[in-house]
Amino acid sequence: MAFDAGLDAVWMAEVAEESTHVWSSRPRTALFLAAMRHFAVALQAAGRPLHYTRLDAVGNGGSLGAQLQADIERLRPARIVMTEPGDWRVLHAIKGVAEANGLPLDIREDRHFFCSVPEFAAHAKGRKSLRMEYFYREQRKRHGVLMRDDEPAGGQWNFDADNREAFGAGGPGDVPPRATFAPDAVMREVIALVNTRFAAHPGRLDSFAWPVTRAQALQSMRAFVKERLPLFGRYQDAMWPGDPWLYHSHLSAALNLKLLNPREVVAAAEAAYVDGHAPLASVEGFIRQILGWREYVRGIYWTGCPGIWSATRSMPRRNCRVVLDRRHGHGLPARCARADADTRLRQSHPAADGHRALRADAGREPEAGPRLVLGRLCRRGGVGRAAQHPGHESVRRRRRDGQQALHRHGKYIQRMSPHCKGCRYDPAQRSGDDACPFTTLYWDFLMRHQEALARNPRMALQVKNVARLTDGQRQAVSERAAAIRHGEIGSDAGSAPKPPRSSVGMPENFAPTLAACFSRRDPEFQRAGARLALETPHVLGDGVCFRALPQTRDQLLRESAFLIRIAEEPHLRATGRPRAHDLDSRNGIA
Repeated sequence: MAFDAGLDAVWMAEVAEESTHVWSSRPRTALFLAAMRHFAVALQAAGRPLHYTRLDAVGNGGSLGAQLQADIERLRPARIVMTEPGDWRVLHAIKGVAEANGLPLDIREDRHFFCSVPEFAAHAKGRKSLRMEYFYREQRKRHGVLMRDDEPAGGQWNFDADNREAFGAGGPGDVPPRATFAPDAVMREVIALVNTRFAAHPGRLDSFAWPVTRAQALQSMRAFVKERLPLFGRYQDAMWPGDPWLYHSHLSAALNLKLLNPREVVAAAEAAYVDGHAPLASVEGFIRQILGWREYVRGIYWTGCPGIWSATRSMPRRNCRVVLDRRHGHGLPARCARADADTRLRQSHPAADGHRALRADAGREPEAGPRLVLGRLCRRGGVGRAAQHPGHESVRRRRRDGQQALHRHGKYIQRMSPHCKGCRYDPAQRSGDDACPFTTLYWDFLMRHQEALARNPRMALQVKNVARLTDGQRQAVSERAAAIRHGEIGSDAGSAPKPPRSSVGMPENFAPTLAACFSRRDPEFQRAGARLALETPHVLGDGVCFRALPQTRDQLLRESAFLIRIAEEPHLRATGRPRAHDLDSRNGIA
């Protein structure tokens, strides 16, 4: 039935519950509100009747259910029609209100997916175990994506082996920047509202630049396909300090907000391969994320709910906040803490995205992970990374998912990034004074969930390795993991970085001295570190050191983090020399 402007109206509501049922970052909340308000403007321009409740409206119900109930009483509609929501919590709330008011609820299929929920259920029926790879191949065949007759393009389905390169010593080089968008009047209004209403939430909005309209989303997609897709596959797992974006697409948020249709994104990527603009390995790796993972996770979510989230829904919010509030990497070595903050937490300050290897936090409070990921990342909609987050291993056995957990230890981080260079910890060791905390927590997680992981055929090797551990080895790992979680190992003060091998005129004791000043939380010590930088301008180079002594705690924290990076990574002095004040968005220091 087509929309009839004479009889029908669109209902939209901004409600606080959508930012508090999980503790959402400010960038994520601003992204949703800005996209909603721009969409509302477009609806009104098209002549569609609209009933829109703003977050700061008098009498706002605070939740979708409460606001819908109030508007039903006011508007007296004959029926409710809606597209399938992305969250079963929202679905049941709307259903409950419709039933309470005796109104028919017509739920329409979400056409922003290749595979409907009933189609995924048919795929899963009768299978003892579900594998994304087999589902992905079916979708490729069904939709004719990267196919040559009945065979996959290039003669193989999967190019993962070609897509695991790390950057060399010179780093990623000149990576084309993502498309960014200056805030318009609507965006500025949203930013002011979110900063006031959700001031206690993590993240910052001073450099918000996500696409919030369809035109902006299309511009982002075209820029990615033209400039970054050719190297996306090769470096999709690589990391580099200070560069949160690298070759990634930044399109997930636009897809989840329905600003882009996955069909047009997949078609654009495939056209780049056909035209010879991008290699098959990169294009296949990118399409796999959309046609494979995105569709598979949604199917698993809806065919397994509510059981998929039952293990986490009753968790107190403080468990998530504990992780978010650890901005200084308490409990991890200084350099690894920055690796963690530079990807997992950094993205809430202000970018709100993150590298998948370090988001899967090597066993550090894994049960809080689903809420942390959903609430923090801009690109998450109703369905988080259910298929690969380690905190979901407890529910894998209930949903027959045979996927391997995305779970990394220190050796992987060492292979894919320079974060481990000069660190006092050894990524190859799981216990002992030199053991890398990521590796320790990795093994501790496997030990604590050994029984559940044993049911996953793709975790067989890891489970076998755990079974070989002696009682003494297990105890050593458990004790060290507990100490890491309690902040007794790997604190900033106990893990000052080693002086860089290439000092470029830097005094030999400069880096540890500076780190010692800044590792103390006493502002006087941090002020002393800033004075040290001021008194030795030749060390950092013209334009890098501070022009004025920091006067506020926030300035001290930001500038101290930047100076330590300069001290540890000499190559930064040879490239662009922005001041610390200008590096907030790159460092993600809050």
